[in-house]
Amino acid sequence: MTVAIMGDPSGLSNTIDRAGAGGTPGLDAVEELVNAGLSQWDASGVLQPRLGEVVPSLENGQWRVLSDGRMETTFRIKPNVQWHDGGPLTADDLAFTVMVGQDRDLPALGNAAYAGVESVQAMDPRTVVVHWRRPFIQADTMFTTSLALPLPKHLLEVAYVEDKASFTQAPYWSIGFAGTGPYKVREWTRSSHMVLAANDAYALGRPRIDEIEVRFLQDPNALIANILAGEVELNLGRGMSLEQGISVRDQWRDGKLAVRLSSWIASYPQFLNANPPVVADARFRRALLQLIDRQAMVDAIQFGQSSVAHSYVAPNEPEYRDIEPSIVKYDYDPRSATLAIESLGYAKAADGIFRGADGQRLEIEIRTTGGDDFQEKSMFSVSDYWQRGGIQMDPVVVPRQRATDREYRANFPAFELVRQPNALTPDAVTRMHGAEASLPDNNYRGSNRMRYRSPELDALIDRFYITISRQERTQVLAQMMRHTTEQVVPVGIYYNTEPTMIASRLVNVAPGAQSSSPAWNAHEWDTARP
Repeated sequence: MTVAIMGDPSGLSNTIDRAGAGGTPGLDAVEELVNAGLSQWDASGVLQPRLGEVVPSLENGQWRVLSDGRMETTFRIKPNVQWHDGGPLTADDLAFTVMVGQDRDLPALGNAAYAGVESVQAMDPRTVVVHWRRPFIQADTMFTTSLALPLPKHLLEVAYVEDKASFTQAPYWSIGFAGTGPYKVREWTRSSHMVLAANDAYALGRPRIDEIEVRFLQDPNALIANILAGEVELNLGRGMSLEQGISVRDQWRDGKLAVRLSSWIASYPQFLNANPPVVADARFRRALLQLIDRQAMVDAIQFGQSSVAHSYVAPNEPEYRDIEPSIVKYDYDPRSATLAIESLGYAKAADGIFRGADGQRLEIEIRTTGGDDFQEKSMFSVSDYWQRGGIQMDPVVVPRQRATDREYRANFPAFELVRQPNALTPDAVTRMHGAEASLPDNNYRGSNRMRYRSPELDALIDRFYITISRQERTQVLAQMMRHTTEQVVPVGIYYNTEPTMIASRLVNVAPGAQSSSPAWNAHEWDTARP
């Protein structure tokens, strides 16, 4: 089987790679081919046991919340789990992994979640108890690709102790790699490819595919040419646009296109000194949503492969079904939108543009960052709908030179349309928290560039991240979605898509959920038998 990624990785740790300049597309999936955690997200985005016996939970007693607010999570490794060199995966490996991750001299392996870990106690060769200083709702993701993916102490301890400065450049991370995943590295040619061989001792059983070649392609046109020539049967990670994926699908007789929702496109309002001030009025933002035919945008720009973003949580996420009744949805309804804007004191002039009581035009600037054709198409489409609805629009493409100017980015006057992660992780959700408002006081470093500040939403977000019971946490999430959709905090447009091309002869291969990669079940990948 031959797969391809749009990049040339220097190593096999996605954590180290992401600590650099943006990360290598598809490396997360390649890492899952050669390494495995105690748990892993399945195609539905649900965390399932892999090398561990169970996923810790309150129900199975492996996750305990103590009376003083601290926590304990117990992780138990399945019997006979081995590293690729034949050494056993042990509790000492897990404790070593956390020690390395908490080492401030190695920021590339760090994670904000480590600050909550008080200690890791090895109870026996296969069992550790993680002691937490405070509640952390993602404690069950410990020892996964998300947090503290296990490291082999017997292979890395000497390098860690003797040459910490060069630790992340050690040969282990590339040509000397030994993981616990379904495949082993057999060959690696820089800027070209690597060959992976099936791991006979994999804990979940020997993979069905004997050998996988991973090609490193730098250009989407090269990827497309390889697919159409039958040289590549599966692409992993971003790099190919949906438009390119549709084009390949229409020409490729030997395969199909599959898509997954990977982020969202939303127009973020300005809440601090908005210009015009009506932007900060929820009634106006509701009207603006009703002026956009978002389904038509999905059909035209996303080729019908996505869906309207009625909420921050996407429909393919496991929590969506439970919170959907709390989501306030706004359908395309220009007449209702017009009446709502008129109720705010505006009237349409002869030129069809709304004017206020002072005779001034209702004019709005909307921005997006340059260099992303998809974002630009989305911004101009939204701008066109609002212009037709009676608002004088001023669309602005921010040059790449100004994209990193934090003060400029935070002081947009009305709306900024961007592609943003919409995962339920602290760094993503706090983009709506008042404490993260991007202000002069914090040198504009806050992630909340729209400067939305609501004590009600802040309290819900804070409560969400300390509520361990999944049922209770989902109830809090429902309240968060009610608030953000009722107040139209971000103006959601649609969910972004990531195209995956899959050869017809491949079996049990699917793009996965937003939280998983296509390689989540690589040991089950197979080819159709004649």
